[in-house]
Amino acid sequence: MDENERKLGKAGSDYAKYTGLGFQMVVIIGLMSWGGYAIDEHAKHDTKWVTAVMALAGVFISLYIVIKSVSKQD
Repeated sequence: MDENERKLGKAGSDYAKYTGLGFQMVVIIGLMSWGGYAIDEHAKHDTKWVTAVMALAGVFISLYIVIKSVSKQD
């Protein structure tokens, strides 16, 4: 395998890794938001505070996972 093929293989691997991280972020934030919405609906809150807090927690959790994954040495 020559140098160009190795670079292409690594680029494809990096693309898959970061695409997967993007999907993880969407799923985490979506599930946290959905959970907060369900709690707000069940409790019949007029202001959707639980949804906002859970969505924000999902953002922080997903950012933590991304930073941990990106800073990990390959």
